[in-house]
Amino acid sequence: MSAHGRSSSSDRKPAGGPMRGRGPMGRGHGPMAMMQGEKASDFKRTMVNLIQYLGSYKIAIVIVMLFAVASTIFTIAGPKLLGQATTKLFEGVMEQIAGTGAGIDFDFIGRIILITLALYLVSALFSAIQGWIMSNISMDITYRFRKDIAEKINRMPFKYFDSTSQGEVLSRITNDVDTISQTLNQSLSQIITSVVSVIGVLVMMFSISWQMTLIALLTMPLSMVIIALIVRQSQKYFKQQQDYLGHINGHVEEMFGGHLVMKAFNGEAKSVERFDGINDTLYSSAWKSQFLSGLMFPIMNFVGNLAYVAIAILGGYLATQNAITIGDIQAFIQYVRSFTRPLSQIANISNVLQQTAAAAERVFEFLAEEEEIPEADDPVQLEKVEGHVEFQDVQFGYNPDKIVIKKFSADVLPGQKIALVGPTGAGKTTMVKLLMRFYDVNNGAILVDGHNVKDFRREDLRCMFGMVLQDTWLYNDTIMENIRYGRPDASDDEVIAAAKAAHVDHFVRTLPEGYNLVVNEEATNISQGQKQLLTIARAIVTDPRMLILDEATSSVDTRTEVLIQQAMDNLMKNRTSFIIAHRLSTIRNADWILVMDEGDVVEQGKHEELLEQNGFYAELYNSQFEYAEVTE
Repeated sequence: MSAHGRSSSSDRKPAGGPMRGRGPMGRGHGPMAMMQGEKASDFKRTMVNLIQYLGSYKIAIVIVMLFAVASTIFTIAGPKLLGQATTKLFEGVMEQIAGTGAGIDFDFIGRIILITLALYLVSALFSAIQGWIMSNISMDITYRFRKDIAEKINRMPFKYFDSTSQGEVLSRITNDVDTISQTLNQSLSQIITSVVSVIGVLVMMFSISWQMTLIALLTMPLSMVIIALIVRQSQKYFKQQQDYLGHINGHVEEMFGGHLVMKAFNGEAKSVERFDGINDTLYSSAWKSQFLSGLMFPIMNFVGNLAYVAIAILGGYLATQNAITIGDIQAFIQYVRSFTRPLSQIANISNVLQQTAAAAERVFEFLAEEEEIPEADDPVQLEKVEGHVEFQDVQFGYNPDKIVIKKFSADVLPGQKIALVGPTGAGKTTMVKLLMRFYDVNNGAILVDGHNVKDFRREDLRCMFGMVLQDTWLYNDTIMENIRYGRPDASDDEVIAAAKAAHVDHFVRTLPEGYNLVVNEEATNISQGQKQLLTIARAIVTDPRMLILDEATSSVDTRTEVLIQQAMDNLMKNRTSFIIAHRLSTIRNADWILVMDEGDVVEQGKHEELLEQNGFYAELYNSQFEYAEVTE
């Protein structure tokens, strides 16, 4: 074995970025919530990408458009027909009063009502059909997006997650995808119906009276000015509201995630104080944004009522001049009401599309992120794994300008137990990450049985190793399945045998449901030490050729540590093993010890040899016992 050079760095990964993610509380809903001013940096390109993503649904979308147009046209025709019935009714009444004519023509009125009813029924049917088709499209798109994101996550390099918070990644797969889904499900058909309604209603209004139409149109600029003023004021508060929703969500997530530490250090008062500060700001911005946006419809209704008054006066005058019928006045007023609503929807949809583009841009940016280095075209397939590992002048840094490992070289023979020791930040865990290809080296090479680890498929390489990490991880399932996670095809007997080897079987059988006990998400129904034992059993059931033990006994008591050490000794027989340990008493019987400091091997040898050298290892070893004596 050999070692070259040294570097000053830490073996810890870089800290993640600030929590920018927006969890369940991170995005408002409803029309007014859409008007928060969030915009895509490249709206046109993002919409092109979204349209391309929708390419396979173009026939279905065209059908939706046709049904939406037909439904809207049938609805628009209704008031005009009802106006004819009103006119006929008015004329019949007047004839009865005057004593002339046949009176009210109920047959004609009945036919008009039946035709109008049929139009509305067909319109509702077409609307339901296009809604059903659009719901299927939007849900399928949502499914595809989440599936693509989930698959992308598995192809992403670890360095991405080092610099991106969990909340940010979760926001892509939840909030952003939901926003796109809502827009496709609601706003797309609404855009079509609104545009058709505006054009169709405008045509019908002009066909009735161009003078009344001009009066109705004169109020539109006033409405648009009012909308622009309100949106301009409310946007900044919606933006502030959105920001502080993210802040309060992050604070709550952080406090609940670390509530034990927070309570242990009496941080409740400080936490509540910070929460109250964020919540007060959120309340202020939310109140202002909701109040301002709530003013929009009352003010627009007032402007609309002014138009109705003017239309009623002009319509009455035109009726006295026999230029228009009573039924047309009724139809015109209905059209005016139908005209202002789609205009408001179109104004709001522009904001919806901006927010949708922002969400889609974030999703497409994530899907376009750089992935792990592709697998080798002709990957190595070993018939038998010997477990010979070589590190050849390995250089690595989490950031290119900050090298963590400098010129690390070591030759580990099959079946050897290699201990990596050193102070915190020496680079021990980093070497394990490189060995498993969680990261790729910057320079140099790592060989397994004479082959560069880059020549293996990652799946095949990682199957060669069994890992027990310092941080335990159990998922929400039974103890049996949590152990079996190491090898899904393992039988129950094999799982129980692994549990016995890891000294898990005894405490599991004392539990109410034994191996069928479901471990909850936080694993609060078993102790930290028991969780560690379960992860060791998981490694044992894989029966690997090589082992990586990163502080595998850090969370167990002294008696259990002795039992685990015996089990590990039996497990490591004839297996290449890498042991990372801070408690140097646990690696006395290692075949070879690599003493690391600042990213390099500074000493190497057996336990007794290193103590005789009276160097860095001896200083570390003796300092632990000195500290133990002082604390006693």
